[in-house]
Amino acid sequence: MTTSRRDFLRTAGVAAGALSVSRLPDWFSGVVAAEEAAANGVDKNALADAALTTARKLGVSYADIRINRYRNESISTREQQVQNVSRSQNFGFGVRVLYKGTWGFASSRSVTPEDVRRITQQAVEIARANSVYQRGRVRLVPVDKVVTSWKSTFEKDPFEVSVDDKIQFLLSLNESALKTQGVSFVSSSMGFVNEQKFYASTDGSRIEQYIIRANPNFNVTAINRSNGDFQSRSALGGPQSMGYEYIENHDWKREAQQAGEEALMKLKAKPVAPGKYDLVLHPSHLWLTIHESVGHPTELDRALWMEANYAGTSFITPDKTGKLQFASKIMNFVADRTQPAGLATVGYDDEGVPAQRWHLIKDGIFVDWQTTRDLAAKVKQKKSYGCNHADSWGSISFPRMPNVSLQPGPDNTSLDDLIAGVEKGVLIYGDGSYSIDQQRYNFQFGGQVFWEIKNGKRGEMLRDVAYQSRTTDFWNSCDGLGGQATYELGGSFGDGKGEPGQSNAVSHGCPVARFRQVNVLNTAQRS
Repeated sequence: MTTSRRDFLRTAGVAAGALSVSRLPDWFSGVVAAEEAAANGVDKNALADAALTTARKLGVSYADIRINRYRNESISTREQQVQNVSRSQNFGFGVRVLYKGTWGFASSRSVTPEDVRRITQQAVEIARANSVYQRGRVRLVPVDKVVTSWKSTFEKDPFEVSVDDKIQFLLSLNESALKTQGVSFVSSSMGFVNEQKFYASTDGSRIEQYIIRANPNFNVTAINRSNGDFQSRSALGGPQSMGYEYIENHDWKREAQQAGEEALMKLKAKPVAPGKYDLVLHPSHLWLTIHESVGHPTELDRALWMEANYAGTSFITPDKTGKLQFASKIMNFVADRTQPAGLATVGYDDEGVPAQRWHLIKDGIFVDWQTTRDLAAKVKQKKSYGCNHADSWGSISFPRMPNVSLQPGPDNTSLDDLIAGVEKGVLIYGDGSYSIDQQRYNFQFGGQVFWEIKNGKRGEMLRDVAYQSRTTDFWNSCDGLGGQATYELGGSFGDGKGEPGQSNAVSHGCPVARFRQVNVLNTAQRS
């Protein structure tokens, strides 16, 4: 499929969704079938042989090829209208080589033996040119040869569910939100991604992976027409690495109706008074704080200043490993590329390293990093943790964040148990706006729904709440964790990094958690 035809498909999908919910035109599936046939018609092993043989003849110390197909589907609605129906896919390959300790990379959407050899030679030429200016030579830790296939866990492939069924579901969800008198607007959407990845390397590995991710969402808005105030509440259930069963099994309609009720309540909520408060944070909120202040600063390339331009570096340095009191002693953060339903869960990374689980923070102490094969060598580790990823066959793979999650407490502590220990505090649900400095140290986070806690009980709804702190101060102020029953998985489809920019999907699980004496701001007040 050419770029122009793909763009045409996206554009035409809008018209198809707007004009007809009952039936989409035949070409909608016909164009997809044409590229599917092209992708399924190639001999990936033969193409890998062509790339790796060519690379060896040209004197590289290492080479890999990724032959990948990506499918995307997105449907969006507003009230009782379909706004967009979009399906796209692309198929191509990328070759990465290591020549004299220097990377070279090239790619193409023309997947033929001739182009594979041509692109491989181009990647080597790029590496040779770059090697003249390479100051520090790249060294890779070893990895075992693997020949296997892996598929993510799902019950129902969303790409086999009709678009009409998906549209009808979203419209019925909108109807549920509009049942609350005073709700003026509601939008809803669902997006699905399928990665079909083939990897081969000069280490001897040949790996096929089939990965499905789902991203449902909605946003409900209530308006006070007398003063022009408006308040919104979005879905609290985040994206998951699951199939269409996620749409069917989660009670999205009930949540949409509750969102409408809470958006209306926010119009009448009392403003928070600035000051020090104990915070009880729900997983639908806390996942984002974990992402920004735990996930990013434990990326080793940021700590080594190899990544700085996109969202900064890290306040943690390698000499602090095993020494820094990052959080209170009850806290354990794990990086986990095996986590069920995790958006960054895979069988193997884009260097053929198996998915793993390891501690970043253990008993409050910072103990380890997120690494790839070359990063592990820089800190004298013997193996990679498998954090190499590219968002496309046309993108070079580089260090990306795994799922990073806070482990629940050992007891059956509930949300109410944590609230009971608070005299003056705020309970926060949902992610909102935030800011954080370039070393991931000073931050401010908002949310979606805020409740006053008074004398151990949840009280009135609040509004205009944000809290600010420093990373280590904040995590060390935690004195209470919910048990396994309170644990939920949040995450994002759009974690950006790199130049040119790439997007990674990543999850962060956590229980409810309590933090003592955190500075709370009123976001509506101006200094």
